[in-house]
This record gives sequence, structure tokens and C-alpha cells, in this order.
Amino acid sequence: MAREQFQNLTEPMYYILISLLNERCGVDIMASVEEISKGRIRVGPGTLYALLGKFEKEKIIRETEVIGRKRSYIITEKGMEILKKEFERLKILVDDGERFLGGQIYDNRKY
Repeated sequence: MAREQFQNLTEPMYYILISLLNERCGVDIMASVEEISKGRIRVGPGTLYALLGKFEKEKIIRETEVIGRKRSYIITEKGMEILKKEFERLKILVDDGERFLGGQIYDNRKY
């Protein structure tokens, strides 16, 4: 059985989709991802436009406007479903980690 392509999102994918809850062009998406992630995630143009192409092909996002070379996008209903499923998956991971690790992850002990 083939694994669904967007079953688990990478961090850049996740933050790009969050960014596209509002209509944005490529430059604004890169800035938004950095802002939302508090500088932890930076998406370069090569990665961004490759992912936008894949997302658009799979109807996860749609192009909303083209002005010269500037293209704007927004998330679709399908994209929202994928984003919500990923959010729920991540919450489960955190809950499981909290349940099994508890406060251990905050200890200064070396394992």
C-alpha cells in the first residue's frame, strides 16, 4: 500500500500552509514562515517554489493572483483538512511524549 504523499508534513510544509491561511505571495510566505516559527524555520526560494508547485498540483493551495512575476496563493479546503490532520497528529506526539517523559525532558541529567 503506497503511503499518501502529504500524510506527514515536514516543518517547512506545515508552516507554509499555516502562512497560507491568508493570501500571500512567495516573498511574503517566506517572511511569514520565519515570523510564525520565531526564526526557527527559514524557507529559501528553491524549497518554497518547489513545495508551492506540489501543493498547487495536488489542489492543497490555489493561485489567487498573478501580477507580472508575482503570484499569490491561499490554502484550499483540501489543504485545510491536511493541515488540521497534521496539527492533530502533532498534538498526539506531544501528548504521548508528555505522558511518558513527563518532567524528565526538563531535567539537566544526561542519559
